[in-house]
Amino acid sequence: MKKLTAVLMLIALAGCSKLSMDNYQLLKTGMSYDEVTAIIGKPDSCEEALGTRSCIWGDEQKQIKAAFLAEKAMLFSHQGLQ
Repeated sequence: MKKLTAVLMLIALAGCSKLSMDNYQLLKTGMSYDEVTAIIGKPDSCEEALGTRSCIWGDEQKQIKAAFLAEKAMLFSHQGLQ
């Protein structure tokens, strides 16, 4: 019974992805990195160069990208969100 409950919880959580069009529309330029991660969680990868941080949430089929300058969001893009 406990295993069944755990499996059902995992399935429910998988359906509650933070990578959604609703959450993407909450993102605004000027938000801090912490404000963005409060909405869509921690990024899957980030790269830093020349004072900018570029982060990706998700994978090649479903993703959100954000570029930060001085810890403020400057640009957002998405792919495959519903």
